[in-house]
Amino acid sequence: MSPARTARSGYRCTECGHQAAQWVGRCPSCQAWGSLEEAAPVAAVRPRQRVAAGAPSAPARRIADVALDSARARPTGVSELDRVLGAGLVPGAVVLLAGEPGVGKSTLLLEVAAQVARTGRVLYVTGEESSGQVRLRAERTGAVHDELYLAAESDLGAIVGHVDELRPDLLIVDSVQTMSNADVDGAPGGVTQTRAVAVALTALAKERGLPVLLVGHVTKDGGIAGPRVLEHVVDVVLSFEGDKHSTLRMVRGVKNRFGPADEVGCFEMRDSGIVGMPDPSGLFLARFGGPPVPGTAVTVVMDGRRPLPAELQALVTGKDIPSPRRAVSGLDNARVAMLLAVLEKRAGVRLHDAEVYAATVGGMRVVEPAADLALALAITSARRDVALPSDVVVLGELGLAGEVRRVAGVERRLAEAARLGFTHALVPPDSGSPPPGMRLTEVRDVGVVLDAIR
Repeated sequence: MSPARTARSGYRCTECGHQAAQWVGRCPSCQAWGSLEEAAPVAAVRPRQRVAAGAPSAPARRIADVALDSARARPTGVSELDRVLGAGLVPGAVVLLAGEPGVGKSTLLLEVAAQVARTGRVLYVTGEESSGQVRLRAERTGAVHDELYLAAESDLGAIVGHVDELRPDLLIVDSVQTMSNADVDGAPGGVTQTRAVAVALTALAKERGLPVLLVGHVTKDGGIAGPRVLEHVVDVVLSFEGDKHSTLRMVRGVKNRFGPADEVGCFEMRDSGIVGMPDPSGLFLARFGGPPVPGTAVTVVMDGRRPLPAELQALVTGKDIPSPRRAVSGLDNARVAMLLAVLEKRAGVRLHDAEVYAATVGGMRVVEPAADLALALAITSARRDVALPSDVVVLGELGLAGEVRRVAGVERRLAEAARLGFTHALVPPDSGSPPPGMRLTEVRDVGVVLDAIR
């Protein structure tokens, strides 16, 4: 057989590494468009029937004999970040923190660096800003410390040289898209360079037991910039979210090999830096503790494993308007439209000729169906100009027939509401026992409960 027949060419996805025999416009694995590139022909190798035994790098041990002390997490000093990580940074772990430009990633990691520098040495490598610019931010946030070292580098070899010289206890790289490996072709930020830098830093972290924090950019679609394999290489992937017009910032766990992947940490961005918010209830409840106002209702949504109170507000105005306006903020537009139809048809609330505005408080994004009943009560309260009692919290999903459905995590939601001082809850049927000090009212149909608001 000729050599040409023994070689085969194919196509490889630059995002996830998926291989295909033919070119297609969309990768069937990661669904990325235009990411398949022709790979070099690979000689067809006949599979070997037997594999020769090699020398193991270390003898296998019983799992009970493996030491745990070297793999225990160490707190960073930022409690909300430790909450998302599990308990802190595990030696040798590589954490990728991704977020939109300007959301506060560098500010958060500079705060982490300052806290860790109290007990160890930290190397902060910046590829986007000069050392002087980082120092200015550290002066503003009070993050200057003798054991915090700065290096403005973009070459991977130079970073390894700094690590050899300083022997840090924590390495922060801001950002991985600005770093490059001289032994690899491609421009910094490209797929090949980003993958090579991430693999090299991961190998460095594992070899020396050095925790590494990487800053990553996101694309216009909200995904992490660079190859999809980047998320597989690192141990932890965190998403840093926040609206530039709000002080609220959230760190969500996307992947975590050492702890829960659905935990959320809340922060507040201030002029003096970023501050953790172990109890963000006041940010989401505008009138908590104040007089009741028509058009407001309070519910508790689950963000990952964390119950968060949310105040939903509605305003219904006008009458006999031919083309009334509907506007929402912080809510799902399609979900609000469906609730308006259910209220009109199943509960007799006239809304088709009035303008309806619905919003959340504090820049919170609520898309969970468990907030349906609360939003329905807020809209009806605004329409009839009758305020709900201030001690009532509302839980429940609405169906198209007007029935109230059960929601997950009722016990944790009610416990959080009771902790905040709510004493009465409207809940779906069979929601269990109430926490101490709280009274439950089971609601089966939305029309029945809305009749009480008159």
